[in-house]
Amino acid sequence: MKFRITVHSGFGAPANALELLFERVGSRRDETRFAMSPGEIRASWGEDAPVSMERSEREEIGRLAVLEILQRVCERAPELDYDWFAVSARR
Repeated sequence: MKFRITVHSGFGAPANALELLFERVGSRRDETRFAMSPGEIRASWGEDAPVSMERSEREEIGRLAVLEILQRVCERAPELDYDWFAVSARR
């Protein structure tokens, strides 16, 4: 499943928030690969959700997994705020 991480509007993130996050998260963490792109970080989540699930259910499981990674990273990085970021499915 593919996702995009963007800056969440309304939380006062600095202009370099995505770059700061990418420095901390790296290119791979758990079952997820990350890549920096203009204006977003792309995330590819590798868990296999059952095909019997609706696509929206699989996307939500993957989105929550990516959010959990971001939360752990932000908790350990005083220069980052978890509220700065949004994760959505990339289609």
